[in-house]
Amino acid sequence: MKPKDIENFYDYLYAGGVCSNTVIHYHAILHKAFKQAFKDELITANPFDRIDRPKKNKFHGENYSEEELLTLLNVSKSELIYSAIMLAGGLGLRRSEALGIRWSRIDWEKKTVLLDTKMVEYKENGVVTVKPVEEMKNKSSRRTLPIPEPIIEMLQEELAKQNLYKKMFRNSYNHENDDYVCVNQLGEFIKPSYVSNRFNEVLKKYGLRHIRFHDLRHTFASILIGKDVPLINVSNFLGHSDISTTANIYAHLDKASKQASADIITDILTGKDKH
Repeated sequence: MKPKDIENFYDYLYAGGVCSNTVIHYHAILHKAFKQAFKDELITANPFDRIDRPKKNKFHGENYSEEELLTLLNVSKSELIYSAIMLAGGLGLRRSEALGIRWSRIDWEKKTVLLDTKMVEYKENGVVTVKPVEEMKNKSSRRTLPIPEPIIEMLQEELAKQNLYKKMFRNSYNHENDDYVCVNQLGEFIKPSYVSNRFNEVLKKYGLRHIRFHDLRHTFASILIGKDVPLINVSNFLGHSDISTTANIYAHLDKASKQASADIITDILTGKDKH
């Protein structure tokens, strides 16, 4: 392994929407592991000694306006990844969370969903494997969210389609994945990488402004903040471990709240506030 290989790996992580803190965490773990391998004389040098620790940069993702989001949802209804797009843009879910949603975790009466499973993709011995893992990014990521009515309707339509596909393809249908919302016509898991790649193709196909799939999550958050939803509420919805994480990413969008605070101070200083 060469330093360039490590840099390419970090670039790959950043391109996939991974934040700087996570890349720094990876760097620390890998550096320690290779350091131990060097001590055990398994390798002759530690390549991580020759590369700088990733810098902690604030990253502001792109986001769609309400109109752009509605246009995207409208043109992508016939796409295999439509449910994933809807869940990311309408609930602010990470890609892995959207693909990991299970029917058994949906309470149709209360109109809520428990997020406790994520879909992971990895390569082993040259074979790409996709599997669900009941271990979320952090404790806050395991959360129950209310489901907006349009998403309830989408889920009902998706369930009806799956039941139809089961009848159509019979023995060819994979019933092992019956509990999962995001599957293809044969009941197979949808690869996270396919979602991102197809998402880019959909944007090009319909001439929409380019954003990453992960930016649908940013879009969800920015719309809520633009509607004066308190940052703590947005943070809880997104499943951030700490409100400071939300503040670091989205505080620059919280213009309305800042202006409201300024207006209050103005009223006080000018004597308009009689209370």
